[in-house]
Amino acid sequence: MGSQEKTQEELLIKEDVVKQNEIVLFNDDVNTFDHVIDTLIYACDHTPEQAEQCSIIVHYKGKCTVKTGPYEDLKPRCSKLLQAGLSAEIV
Repeated sequence: MGSQEKTQEELLIKEDVVKQNEIVLFNDDVNTFDHVIDTLIYACDHTPEQAEQCSIIVHYKGKCTVKTGPYEDLKPRCSKLLQAGLSAEIV
């Protein structure tokens, strides 16, 4: 096994250890597209285009992962979504 192969294998093992959580946003019949888009920009640092795409996915599919990362980073972001009246959870 060459040193490059070993390095790639070690990297894959390390990636498995770092658990990436997700914020999943759920569809509702209450919030407008504009409110969801504005909230995703504010809470998840989305670009307007990202936020619009996520809001469309949520509308048609019922849910969408809107942010991934370590739990410590996602918890305050998810709280902002919930405080804005959106339905979201960390999985």
